[in-house]
Amino acid sequence: MKVIVLGTAAGGGFPQWNCACATCRDPELEPRSQDGLAISADGNNWYLVNASPDLRAQILATPELRAGPGVRETPIRGVLLTDAELDHTLGLLLLREAETLTVHAPPAVLNALSRFRDITDRYHAWTWSAVPDELDGITIKTLAVSDKQPRYADDPAPGPWVIAYRFEHHGRSLVYAPCVAQLPEGFAQFAAGAAYVLLDGTFYSNDEMPGQTVMGHLPIATAVQQVDRPLAFTHLNNTNPVIDPASPERAVIEKHGHFVPADGTRWQI
Repeated sequence: MKVIVLGTAAGGGFPQWNCACATCRDPELEPRSQDGLAISADGNNWYLVNASPDLRAQILATPELRAGPGVRETPIRGVLLTDAELDHTLGLLLLREAETLTVHAPPAVLNALSRFRDITDRYHAWTWSAVPDELDGITIKTLAVSDKQPRYADDPAPGPWVIAYRFEHHGRSLVYAPCVAQLPEGFAQFAAGAAYVLLDGTFYSNDEMPGQTVMGHLPIATAVQQVDRPLAFTHLNNTNPVIDPASPERAVIEKHGHFVPADGTRWQI
């Protein structure tokens, strides 16, 4: 299974356009686009995991996802969503030229995105469906991790609203959980044996910014105490000190075997 880490930042990306904090103003730090993955069993047919507002730039920066060989051919076959938040779904509108596309998500998320469908259906009739058990030989398992719904969602539909994915192929697996309020029961078993566990790294600590507790993100400092295995962190907020490779916080997590992948990281699993 081939995996490409398309982006690793939280909503707004890094640096964030409306922020002048010291981290965002540091010209030495590598920019990060909003988080997402691309996965493939064969390197020819690709599935996006989340569709950020940075998706067009991410596709163009990734040769495996570029159009071809036909004039209007694309290797992108579908999209799997972890939730309905705008930083994970606005990219769907950037794919409106796609004549065929399947969007997979939990029922509550599909319902919230009905207004997106009202737009895309005027271009092409896509398929919107529940998450399948398998895609092109990749086995898919999900775990509900939160019932936090986006602010724009009017219908208080029953969850889950946020899920984690486990992708398996030929006995190897990867777990992707970019938004986790707290580790749910069964997470250790869900992640057991995975080659990589990409976990929510929005904040490093509990008191990083005002009002963060209502945002529903497990801090890195807490996660590393609760999970007894190496973790990779994604969905990094611009306030998170681990963005800086020279920070003491980055040194602490790397000392214990955890790491922060860069945009464009590729894994053969």
